[in-house]
Amino acid sequence: MAKWQKQKSQFNWKIPTILIVATTLTFMFIIPTLIVLPFKGDEVAVSSENGAEEEGEEAEATTVSLESPFAVEVLRSETNKVEEIPLEEYVVHVVASEMPADFELEALKAQALAARTYIVRFLMQEDPAEIAGGADITDTTEHQVYKSEDELRESLGSDYHQKINKITQAVAETQGQIITYSEQPITPTFFSTSNGYTENSEDYWEGEIPYLRTVESPWDEEISPRFFDQQVFTKEELEEKLDVQLSNSEDFQLTRTESKRVATAEIGGKTYTGRDVRQKLDLLSNDFTVTKKNDHYVFTTKGFGHGVGMSQYGANGMALEGKNYQDIIEHYYQGVEVSTLEQATPTLLAKK
Repeated sequence: MAKWQKQKSQFNWKIPTILIVATTLTFMFIIPTLIVLPFKGDEVAVSSENGAEEEGEEAEATTVSLESPFAVEVLRSETNKVEEIPLEEYVVHVVASEMPADFELEALKAQALAARTYIVRFLMQEDPAEIAGGADITDTTEHQVYKSEDELRESLGSDYHQKINKITQAVAETQGQIITYSEQPITPTFFSTSNGYTENSEDYWEGEIPYLRTVESPWDEEISPRFFDQQVFTKEELEEKLDVQLSNSEDFQLTRTESKRVATAEIGGKTYTGRDVRQKLDLLSNDFTVTKKNDHYVFTTKGFGHGVGMSQYGANGMALEGKNYQDIIEHYYQGVEVSTLEQATPTLLAKK
């Protein structure tokens, strides 16, 4: 009897301990599961911004819901195979491929709208260009750069999880949104760095597009590492690249566009557009000045890219000042609206 009472006493002592352990385990495992469950569905794994990174461990994956109304068939240039990618996942990979991941979230959101709008407008073309394998689009700069998960892991490096998480958040918070003008998806051109202004569409390409107007972009000079650049050419190199004969004393005669980029460049009896010179000499921008030292020509450029549409570094500068993605979009694309796919592209959604 004494032995039973002793065992009973020990058993009664263990009950509170068991309850405490069970309660602790419940908060450790069951409650976090309940928090994540509402996001189940069409999920994309992203990294969690938790203590794992502080301890030097690889960030753990959590989930964000991305709902794609259709898939994009992408021709992969390295394998020459067509991959079917859900729309919003495609946008994640394009943003990660086209814009630095350490940019502000609102700048990444603006880039997400540009990427989504581009593919939607491309798919709505009445006579789309024929692409090998029946694909919708390529993964190169001919259209939009798209990198696979493995390629992004390599390019983003050890911070892959943190960066892809941030980009996925930007896409998730803007999913289904595109940029429209007169209720139609726009051509959302973008580039790296302005010279302080964006370019009118007709000053670089043919045709005036009402929403691609020159606007100020003062943020680029301060934050872009590619704002200034210099390249030096010998007289012989310049003659070969421009297919022109130069005298020893000959200088360029330049005219400029509204955005201060070179409109025309005259030398050696020939006249080129600023775009021509940029492409023939592989300059970063068509805003350039030329100084001559002996038989060398020094080209100093401002900006990086064609200059039409949204400046990526300018977008980041706006975000750093507290502007949101809609502010950015409406600044660089004049007179546009942010619309939903359902509002702007019902026929595309029905077709897909």
